[in-house]
Parts: sequence; structure tokens; C-alpha cells
Amino acid sequence: MKAVIQRVSQASVTIDGQIIGEIDRGFMILLGIHEEDTQADADYLIRKIPLLRVFEDEEGKMNQSLQDIAGSVLSVSQFTLYADTRKGNRPSFIKAARPETAIPLYEYFNAGLRQAGLKVETGKFGGDMDVALVNDGPVTIIFDTHDK
Repeated sequence: MKAVIQRVSQASVTIDGQIIGEIDRGFMILLGIHEEDTQADADYLIRKIPLLRVFEDEEGKMNQSLQDIAGSVLSVSQFTLYADTRKGNRPSFIKAARPETAIPLYEYFNAGLRQAGLKVETGKFGGDMDVALVNDGPVTIIFDTHDK
């Protein structure tokens, strides 16, 4: 799995003019699921993300986690994170998990973050979404469970 995590002051997902997910301070997570990913990959991210210390403390140092600040998550499935751009100009997405694999893992990931005590809003899997965010910092962290 690949997770692109952006520290945000606000973020939202809109479909057909309707906001379906919205948060204030927290993480915007774009989650790509590889065809070989399992619940173990999701479990790794579920353990790491809530404790990732990228929020500033009283001294201005990135020393607080999402849990410390009672922040929220906006989670959006993003199969294009597994684009293969090595040949030609049109990316291939052959390594991205098919929906029958990806949907249960995406839902498992979000449920795990909720069980960790986080407020989690989501996009719509496979939906044509407009994603808006204000990247705070900017701070962007990338996790790849194949490189842990």
C-alpha cells in the first residue's frame, strides 16, 4: 500500500456538487492499494499513522501526533498511486488492486483508524471526486508498505 499523507488545516471531497466528506485539522490521506496487498499492509499503516508526529508542539517542533491534537482523517482511495509510467506516455495501472480486493482493504483501513480513536471521513471508492485541501506547512509524508 502507498499512503500519501498531507497535514491539512482543512480538506473536503465533493461529488456532483455535494460535500461527502470534510475535516478540519488533520490528515488528508490518499491510499493506493497494490494487487498483492493484504490486511497486514493495512495494519502497518493503522499502527503508524495515528502516532506520526508531524504537528507542532508549544515550542514549534513537529512533536505531536494526530491523536495528540484530536485531529481527523479524510481518506480517499487513489489507485493512480500505482501508475507505471516507464513505457510511453499513457500510464498503466495493472499493479493497482482490482475493486474486489481494494474495496475491502480500503474499508478495513478506515475501520482500523476509527478503532484507533480517530474521526475518519471518506471519499467514494471509484467515484469521480473533487478533492480540496489546504496543506498545512506544507507537510507531506509518503508511506509504502513494500519498503518498510
